Amino acid sequence: MARHRSKPFGEALREKRVAKGFSLRKFALLVGVSPTYLSQVEQGNVDPPTADRVKRMADLLGENPDEWIALAGRVAEDLPEIIREKTEVPELLRAVRGLTAEQLRKLRGDAEQMKKGNTKEEK
Repeated sequence: MARHRSKPFGEALREKRVAKGFSLRKFALLVGVSPTYLSQVEQGNVDPPTADRVKRMADLLGENPDEWIALAGRVAEDLPEIIREKTEVPELLRAVRGLTAEQLRKLRGDAEQMKKGNTKEEK
């Protein structure tokens, strides 16, 4: 998502929406917001919508929902519950702060392998 980081959410949204050929009205209808509100978001006059709506926008635009949710300054709706369930998660987040994107991808892959190993052991 590095290509959008320097741009505010609304500006990145408008660029991608136009590039994908969505009119303001059509995109607003598909997302479930008013065209007026969407226009205000794109102009940066109001806060971005909820994480759920931002996810819908990302899906329609063929973008990574987690990256767009972060760009919008939101938190994916499943994360607070995950953090509450596993008290080690805040420590893990603090520990990974400052890692590169490549290091984080490797760590995620390692975690997925660990999870697969746990599933095999449980069977």
